Amino acid sequence: MTVTMESNSVAQLRAGGTSIILLIDAGRLPRIVHWGADLGELDAAALAAVALTALPAVGDSAVTYPQPVPVLPQLAEGWLGRPGLSGNSNGARWAAQFGSVRYRVEERNGGQVLFCDSVDAEYGLRLEIEIEVLASGLARQRATLINDQTERYSVEGLELAFPVPVTATEMLDLTGRWALERVPQRRPFHVGAWLRESRGGKPGLEHTLLLAAGEQGFGFRDGNVWAVHLAWSGNQVLAAERMPNGVQQLSAGEIILPNEVVLGAGEQYTSPWLYGSWGNGLDELAGRFHEQIRSWPQHPSSPRPVILNTWEAVYFEHDFETLSALAERGAALGVERFVVDDGWFLGRRDDTTALGDWTVDEAVWPEGLEPLAQRVRELGMDFGLWFEPEMINLDSELARAHPEWIFDAGHGAGIPSRQQHVLDLGHEGAYAHVRDQMFALVSALEIAYIKWDHNRYLLDAGHTPSGRAGARTQTLQAYRLMAELKLAFPSLEIESCASGGGRIDLGVLEFTDRVWPSDCNDPHERLEIQRWTGLLVPPEYQGTHIGAEKSHTTRRIHPLDYRAEKALWGHLGLEVNLLEADDATVETIGRWIAFHREHRGLLHSGRVVHADLPNAATRLEGVAAHDGSEALYAFSVTERPATWPPGRVTLPGLDVERLYHLTAVFPGTPRLEGAVVPPWIIDGVTLPGRVLGMVGVEAPSLDPDTSVLFHVTAVDS
Repeated sequence: MTVTMESNSVAQLRAGGTSIILLIDAGRLPRIVHWGADLGELDAAALAAVALTALPAVGDSAVTYPQPVPVLPQLAEGWLGRPGLSGNSNGARWAAQFGSVRYRVEERNGGQVLFCDSVDAEYGLRLEIEIEVLASGLARQRATLINDQTERYSVEGLELAFPVPVTATEMLDLTGRWALERVPQRRPFHVGAWLRESRGGKPGLEHTLLLAAGEQGFGFRDGNVWAVHLAWSGNQVLAAERMPNGVQQLSAGEIILPNEVVLGAGEQYTSPWLYGSWGNGLDELAGRFHEQIRSWPQHPSSPRPVILNTWEAVYFEHDFETLSALAERGAALGVERFVVDDGWFLGRRDDTTALGDWTVDEAVWPEGLEPLAQRVRELGMDFGLWFEPEMINLDSELARAHPEWIFDAGHGAGIPSRQQHVLDLGHEGAYAHVRDQMFALVSALEIAYIKWDHNRYLLDAGHTPSGRAGARTQTLQAYRLMAELKLAFPSLEIESCASGGGRIDLGVLEFTDRVWPSDCNDPHERLEIQRWTGLLVPPEYQGTHIGAEKSHTTRRIHPLDYRAEKALWGHLGLEVNLLEADDATVETIGRWIAFHREHRGLLHSGRVVHADLPNAATRLEGVAAHDGSEALYAFSVTERPATWPPGRVTLPGLDVERLYHLTAVFPGTPRLEGAVVPPWIIDGVTLPGRVLGMVGVEAPSLDPDTSVLFHVTAVDS
């Protein structure tokens, strides 16, 4: 259905429990006056009243007083904050003002979308904006800028915005570093701008994922909160801005390097999708992202196979006997996919050489990888392989043959990072080289899964011989290569890894089936990394591996049950060297794999929930079935709490009208060593969901870095 909007009117978009109300008229771009909870179907009179009440009392200057600001703010209308559009033509056409606006609303994929077409006649620019409320309740918007003049127009930035109400007084974003991604940080929403920028050609390990603003003290279960996310895998900025006149908004857009986007006559630029989510608590906000991702047609329809990845088990020490023995032991435990990580290709004995030479090393694999791949399939597993398609070592056959394919902004290849540089896929020859080698291997080895790594930032991404910035093209070419692989091999799955969690966003997730949240398998760190990555990414997309007893990144030592429990909650995998593990360890791992396979239908489809516990040393999180039939929770102690015992914990996400039986479950070692347990744990307890969610149960007193699982099943009809 298409509805043409009249001038001087109001539009309402509704879907998935979300409403957006916009002021629309022929003279201005759309202005959002409500984004959040569904207000129901409002009639024309009510919408007109909402529009009237959104208009301020303006005195001597529109600049001074708060007004509904367009989703693309304009300097010419009195906006003194971050510009919506930045660009120019040789110093002119730098202060665009769009009018002559036409609107229409359509229904699309269970939601509603507003189309806005506008013109700056003096500048010869056209702007098309889409604002959509999806069936999940997510909102999103993007803009397309068209140059209708013969004079070239250089786009320097295009940032769209969602307004947030004045009740949003506290901000949340995430930061991090290698092996410690997704560290939350909070701050007051003061006057001014708070920016989170990514300038390394990918979102980065420090990437915030979301920029959120909410009511003071908002948590996972309570407090209204709004957040934005940019679906783009390259340079970007997210901004929270509060103006002295009280207007506050969350905005985002690409960071466009000099001359990366120059529009000739009739050419256009389309921004990435800017997503917005809201909720009463972060669980509801994140749930909208999870529901949207799960609605995608490319969402994996089969159970997520348990993976054995060779990296931490053997690193570069490859040979057929070792890896086939590792595969055999994994298959016996219930592993369903075997992935050969870095070290299989020509001359690759360490991380200093051979990136770009994607041919099997005959010195290590004299018969190629085919015998190993065949053995893996004989054992009933898929075969997967590691690539880093966008990277190159200077010590490689490819670099010696084509030094012009290495990024160079005018000062040579630049400093190495992790012993490597970046292969400029903007050169069609470089792109074809990588594509053809990958296609040949995927076909010959019947590869079911690619672990796609990206370990270096694009610091000086100059396209040779001109030296012009090539970071944006590199991102688009990576998308293109992933898309071509998926088209040629429809069953192929791809994991996005970038030194761990350095490229996780809804842009790359359109082409991938899994992300690697961190190179750190330490369960103490993984609890938090996975918790906060989950603000955007549902569990079935998060790679979660059982690592070695002594973490390879932090050197902490953890019991197997804690390592396995923290890996349970995502797409389970192993990096333990099973060939060196004793029988008791192998048997315990097998029990955890069996438990995961039994419950992954729930884990990979249910609603992710967290309890807001007052004790900072404890965590409770879990997954509850949408139909209220069951739930699984983990209660963890992360450090020695100041007060002991921990007290009651509530179990969120249950149907308050149903009756449930609650038990503690022990998939690995059937006991809690050293724990003081409350009486209910012995035989379980039966209680209404309302009681479990509001009153809770007494938690066991655990040592630091230990946990216990609670399984809840409905006992009524």
